[in-house]
Amino acid sequence: MIELAPSHLPALTRWFPSGAPGPAAIGEHVMATGIGSWWADRTVEPRVLAASCAGYVVLRGAPEDLTPDALAPLAGTRIDAPARFLPALGAAFERLTPWDRMVWTLQAEPQHATVPFGVTVRRLEPADTDALEALGTDVSWISASWGGPLGLASSGHAWAAVGRSGRILALACTFFLGTRYEDVAVYTAPDRRRDRLGLACVTALCKDITARGHIPGWNCSLHNRPSRLLAWTAGFRLVREYVHYAVGSPVAQGRLSA
Repeated sequence: MIELAPSHLPALTRWFPSGAPGPAAIGEHVMATGIGSWWADRTVEPRVLAASCAGYVVLRGAPEDLTPDALAPLAGTRIDAPARFLPALGAAFERLTPWDRMVWTLQAEPQHATVPFGVTVRRLEPADTDALEALGTDVSWISASWGGPLGLASSGHAWAAVGRSGRILALACTFFLGTRYEDVAVYTAPDRRRDRLGLACVTALCKDITARGHIPGWNCSLHNRPSRLLAWTAGFRLVREYVHYAVGSPVAQGRLSA
């Protein structure tokens, strides 16, 4: 796959899902923010196009002539692709693991979350960059779709529960910004998970999203019970299930020639 400049995107972008909850927001986010990459199998009349951001990929097109080498740049990601891509993906990577996913949208009022004394729920600002970085590398995933802590803090799309010391105790953000739906992500510090701070942050973020005329969406693993429970208490309801694929390293050259 060849990385494309956004200004040279082909008309194949019409193959991508749009204005829908779930993976559709990935390509829309890359288009809107410039964060992430566009890939094609060739620069002239490409047959396959991919949008990638924060380890997630939407892959569309006609895969019949794809070689394993062509797909190698997508190694180590989670790919949303039609079933017709599975033979090509299986031949390209050492591991291809199906991952059952659930898509939710905000449809009900959230349960009430009382914020403890000394904690403030507010929008993050650029000055909060250091506090985001202090969460550590294990939490770096939540800012990846905005290019890192500074990008997330400056985006205007993140709300956090902040203690008196400035420590971020929980936060919720738009992970992927779609044209109609905004995909929500949330993190709560392990020592504060009984305080419903994640729910308070999600509720504040959802009010912000709806004020923009968008609809909050939620995307999680079928097996992630805590995420499903939080989605329900925040007013989200299931709309559909789908499968994306976690891929490993590219197949070794020796195997390709065997």
